[in-house]
Amino acid sequence: MKKMRDAMTAAASCTLFLAHPAASFAGAVVGQPAPAFSLPDASGGQEALSSFKGKYVVLEWVNFDCPFVGKHYGSGNMQKLQKTYTGKGVVWLSINSSAGGKQGALDATKANALVKEKGAAPTAFLLDSEGAVGQAYGAKTTPHMFIIDPSGKLIYNGAIDDRPSIDKADIATARNYVQTALDEAMAGKPVTTTSSQPYGCSVKYR
Repeated sequence: MKKMRDAMTAAASCTLFLAHPAASFAGAVVGQPAPAFSLPDASGGQEALSSFKGKYVVLEWVNFDCPFVGKHYGSGNMQKLQKTYTGKGVVWLSINSSAGGKQGALDATKANALVKEKGAAPTAFLLDSEGAVGQAYGAKTTPHMFIIDPSGKLIYNGAIDDRPSIDKADIATARNYVQTALDEAMAGKPVTTTSSQPYGCSVKYR
């Protein structure tokens, strides 16, 4: 509880949001086909989920102004996950759903600059300023993580880990749900935790 209070104080400019477990099931549903989408890539292309069928896909909702996102990028944790799993053939799509004028909103130029500055290594950084894809998936927080299997079915929806704090030191002892789910699924094993309560800043929809 102390760490939760510390996080809320330090993140005064960015409200901690703990999505209700039931709310996390709104939108994309574990065990069901993941909602189809096509979004502009900050690099100038267009990425459709359908083009990645046959591969594992991670969706990461991101707002670089959010201190909970800052914890994972400032420690190098998110970049390490991106590099590890894209190196194993996983498609990693970072998605920004902040509406224009709201916290974390990015155009392509700013997005590319921040990806370079942070040393991020997603397969693509997608811009969802209308928030349509975020709302289709029920993305509540940044970060909020989803994993899609090669058949196009959602196999995980929730937090990146079990430590809802902005303390980088917590990462070393946290249980990383995304890493665990990917490792289990890619080894042909059942995913033991298919959903969890996402935490972080609320997604800044229009």
